[in-house]
Amino acid sequence: MADGAVTANPDPARASITDRLIGFLDAWVPKPAAWAFALRIWTAMMLALGAAFWLQLDSASSAATCVAILAQPKRGQALSKAVYRLLGTLIGAAVSILVVALFGQDRVLLFVSFSVWLGLCVFVAQYLQDTRAYGAMLSGYTVAIIALGQIDDPQGAFDAAVSRVAVIVLGIVAITFINDALASPDTWRALLPQLRKAWDGTRLYARETLAEGDLGATRTAALIRTIAPMRADASAIAGELDDGPFRAAGARSCIAALYVMAASIRTVGAAAAHLRNPSPAVAEAMAICRRVSDAPDPDALERDDERLRDLVDAAIRDGHRPLDEVVVLQRALDFVCAATFAQDGINAVADGHAPLRDATLPTHRDFPVALRGALRVALGFAATAAIFVALGLPQASFALVQVAATAALSSTTPDPKKFATGVVIGMSLAASFACIARYGFLIGVQGFPILALVMAPVIFFGCFLSLNPKTFGIGFILIVFFPVLLGPANPQTYDAQTFLLNAFLVVVSAIILSIVVRVLIPVTPAQQRVFALDSARRALADALVGEGGDATTRTSLNADRLFQFASYSSGSGAVRRASLAHAFALARLEAAAARAHAELRRLWSVTTLRDAIGRARSGLAAADDRVLETAARDLVRAASGRDRTVRLITARAASDLVTASRTLARHRKFFHRLVVASS
Repeated sequence: MADGAVTANPDPARASITDRLIGFLDAWVPKPAAWAFALRIWTAMMLALGAAFWLQLDSASSAATCVAILAQPKRGQALSKAVYRLLGTLIGAAVSILVVALFGQDRVLLFVSFSVWLGLCVFVAQYLQDTRAYGAMLSGYTVAIIALGQIDDPQGAFDAAVSRVAVIVLGIVAITFINDALASPDTWRALLPQLRKAWDGTRLYARETLAEGDLGATRTAALIRTIAPMRADASAIAGELDDGPFRAAGARSCIAALYVMAASIRTVGAAAAHLRNPSPAVAEAMAICRRVSDAPDPDALERDDERLRDLVDAAIRDGHRPLDEVVVLQRALDFVCAATFAQDGINAVADGHAPLRDATLPTHRDFPVALRGALRVALGFAATAAIFVALGLPQASFALVQVAATAALSSTTPDPKKFATGVVIGMSLAASFACIARYGFLIGVQGFPILALVMAPVIFFGCFLSLNPKTFGIGFILIVFFPVLLGPANPQTYDAQTFLLNAFLVVVSAIILSIVVRVLIPVTPAQQRVFALDSARRALADALVGEGGDATTRTSLNADRLFQFASYSSGSGAVRRASLAHAFALARLEAAAARAHAELRRLWSVTTLRDAIGRARSGLAAADDRVLETAARDLVRAASGRDRTVRLITARAASDLVTASRTLARHRKFFHRLVVASS
């Protein structure tokens, strides 16, 4: 064997260990983008803290805390949160002055009034979304920061409010400047590939539906889960650039269109399955849908839209086509229209042009859940305040501020229990790191550069944790409360007794929150499903009598309700699938009823159609599938001799009546249990 020849094979065990080590490092070592984010946040915090020292503001650490709260990976998200943070602070400051002026001499009334105000703010926040919800919550616990912080000195409430607003403005200016100076990523650039991915996923869903038939509620819910989370970034784009409002409108239009594409192609597949001998018009419509699902071209979409309108018009003009054929043609037209809006919306996000429309994306909230969340926060705070006052704990106001803040923040999170666990861990880490920094590195040191260097590792670590969805709550609490507990001041004080008591109280407040969300008026997944179905039933009842509101808005609202409903997982797989199928049936019937009533109102001026319209309205009000199908057929025949505009409107109305009829017939037992359908 020649010298230098390599005969040994690599050791599989060693290779496996190496691969595992590389995989571990890849999973846990922060990426360059994470380091850049942490650097921006640390720099902004130090800038805000240094400026607060220079301006000699009271509670200078609040400026750094403000930056930590506004820590967002993308510029648009930070700007949006900053705007609502400022508004929430201004409202909270005004209410603080009013509350102290009215009840400053009576602590019981002060605590009661604040508990009511905090509960009200949390309740309002439940009906908002994203940064607007945060602004509502902030206006609640800002009163705790100002009014309760000055409970022993009511005369200082106004100065405390002014100081609070000043440090918030300083923190906002600092993070805005640093985000611009260090080129924070634009939200629209991150959203654009997500929109394109959802666009591709929706077209794949359409192709599979056309090839295999109805894919079921579970598969449709999975598609909605890829679309719905993009709403948050869509609303954050507006403030990034001069053309930001156009890009935001384009994103909203695209998201709404993707919902419509999924709903319409599902109806196309279901209606086509009822046709034993599809006509050439149906075959052509299906071919157009397949072509749009494969590779849509903007010019081709316009031609396809016009061709489908001609096919729909011809079907109504004939007057004797099967109703399912009308449904296929109309829903194919809806699919192509939605694809046009979706593609235009993506292009608007990319180049900033004015989109074809600006759709709204409402948020679904269940009143019982919102009310219970508000009561949980208000009663939890009131009980904690009563205990602290009865025990006569020193610095109790400091702990109550933390209870109010963390309880309010937990109220709008998807999983309050998980967030509360993160608060306990984050508070414990914040207290530990603050103790190490304060008494291990900063004792006897007054220089700001040393302070900045000591704070850096903790801020970086917290930022890294906050970027991971599983550890977001821990990281967020760490970077927010670390400067609070560290309490950097000029000059720095080192009262160990005060520090240890504050650290103890914030950990206690975190434990109290963890207990409150688990014990006080909890909402189980089963209850959430019941509340959501009950809300959908009431919305359906309104839609059946013609009070369903704008159909496009209802489609987006139903999609949000379904998105939330799909996350309330409990019970066996069969039970979850059945519940989800019923939720989709409710949404489909409500949307069809709302659209049908809207189109019937447009047709009321046509005298020859009024008898059929009356029967259709009666069928909707009674939820009678047989009456609805008969009314749809009569409507088509009566409109066959009218002009093109009337025929196209009639096609939409008839399609919705048939969709409502089919949904009622397929889920007859379920709707009977809801006391919706007739026998």
